[in-house]
Amino acid sequence: MRLTKLIYSTLFFITATSLGLKAQDTKTTEKKTDEKAVTEEIEVVRPYKPILAEAVKLRRSPDLNDIKTYKAKFNYSLTDRKLELNSDINKLQAQEVVAEKQEELINNYIKGGFGSAKTIFGEAYINLGRDEAMQAGGYFQHFSQSGKLNKQQSSQQKLSVFGRSIGDVVTLSGRVNFQRNGLYFYGIDKNNPTLNPDPEKQTLNFFEAEGELVNKYTEDPDALSYALKLNGYIWSDKFNAKENSVVLNGYVNKRISKFNLGLAASTEFGSTKDELVSVGNNLLKLNPYIRLQASGVKITAGINFVQEFGAFSSSRIFPAVTADFTLIPDYLQIFGEVKGDVNRSSLKQFSDENPFLNNNITIRNSIEKLSISGGIKGTGGPGFGYKARVYHKSIEDMPLFVNNFSNFNKFDVIYDFGTMKLIGIEGELSVQVSDALKWTGKLNFEDYKPAAETQSWFKPQMRLSSDLSYVINKKVTLNASVTLQDDSKAKIYTAAPANPYYTPDPANETVVTVKGFVDLGAGVSYKINNKFSAFARANNLLNSSYSRYLHYEVIGLNVFGGISYSF
Repeated sequence: MRLTKLIYSTLFFITATSLGLKAQDTKTTEKKTDEKAVTEEIEVVRPYKPILAEAVKLRRSPDLNDIKTYKAKFNYSLTDRKLELNSDINKLQAQEVVAEKQEELINNYIKGGFGSAKTIFGEAYINLGRDEAMQAGGYFQHFSQSGKLNKQQSSQQKLSVFGRSIGDVVTLSGRVNFQRNGLYFYGIDKNNPTLNPDPEKQTLNFFEAEGELVNKYTEDPDALSYALKLNGYIWSDKFNAKENSVVLNGYVNKRISKFNLGLAASTEFGSTKDELVSVGNNLLKLNPYIRLQASGVKITAGINFVQEFGAFSSSRIFPAVTADFTLIPDYLQIFGEVKGDVNRSSLKQFSDENPFLNNNITIRNSIEKLSISGGIKGTGGPGFGYKARVYHKSIEDMPLFVNNFSNFNKFDVIYDFGTMKLIGIEGELSVQVSDALKWTGKLNFEDYKPAAETQSWFKPQMRLSSDLSYVINKKVTLNASVTLQDDSKAKIYTAAPANPYYTPDPANETVVTVKGFVDLGAGVSYKINNKFSAFARANNLLNSSYSRYLHYEVIGLNVFGGISYSF
């Protein structure tokens, strides 16, 4: 029975498997046994891999009520430490950057040139170091020319050494100057051209030293400011005329809110000596003042006390009042001034104006009794500035030049004894269209009313000067200038004047007109590279034979040029 069940079960399994999977091959063999049993031999072709449906894989539903959480165990190690509260902003540490390469400093130069009229020109300027607080340097210039007239020669040399130190409290500066002018009294009277066959030579020497101390500016409204300046010079000529001067200037100023209280003072010691003249004219000046400086208003009121001592002795008090009102900031200001002063006369001052001086010049101070002026100034926008003023002066003992009776080509100095009246108009204009174009001009109209003299000798009524600079490109720059002067009057003696001279004698005088002139000049410079430049200059382009002083014609058209080296 068991055997029968086994046989049937085996046959059913084989049949089902062969029909459903057909994955196996079966071989039936018969073995003889005692029980006559039938067996099958199964050959496995590949492993059996049952495939289950998706629904059969999930044996049971998940338990959604399982809310157990995992709690990890930690071990703590506590350290006893103080809590620090620091809410300050930490200071940033500047990071060092790579050192910037310094730009090559070119502030020194040497110039040299020559041209027509035997022109020789040389100039040099040296400034030491980059430190703006400590400056030192020197300057030298030589210029000489010769004209077509007999001994129409002149040469000039200038030498200057300077220094400045800017400290935390004060600024110290000083300079030493030397100047030499060599010339001849080449004046020619065209009516008598043989009167001066062998012109005399003149040499003017000037040596000057100056030192200055100024306190540094501070924003403190109650600050005390002060300055001190000492200047001295020695002047001499070839004919044994000598002059020396020492001038000490100083001021102290105290600011109190909008007011300034101050005192300016100066002492001038001067001595002039010649063969027949020895004069010591000294001045002491005191100028106490009070100044109001508020928004748009600046008014200074004070007095000018002047004491003359030495060859002259007198005491005078003059007003010293200035006012400045700003109507439109930077565009329009109105200013005015009322003052008086004593002007010290000197051979240095006269020779700078007219180098053809005679010997034994009379020295006398002139008194500016009252000077009133007022005008406007300001700007009309970037690069445009202007100033115009009207003035009236009353001057006592005004110095004037006249030709000497014996030596027509030398000039004496006389004084218009009494009070001379002067009314003038002055205008200045500056226009800078761009960095390439700049123009400046100045115009003066003056009307003199002499006290004792018939004319104000060699004082023209109109003078004009103008300069123009135009940069074409980085290499070429043009410049031009014009000087215009109206006619002036000169006095010729027909007989020897009184000595000493006090009042004119019209019967012994002849008035001569010195014609006005126009002098045009032009120049050009060419920058070859950063080191070398070339320049050229032409003077008196109209080739006019005009005279600033009677009998002294200037050199005509002259052109010169040269090379400049910067380092």
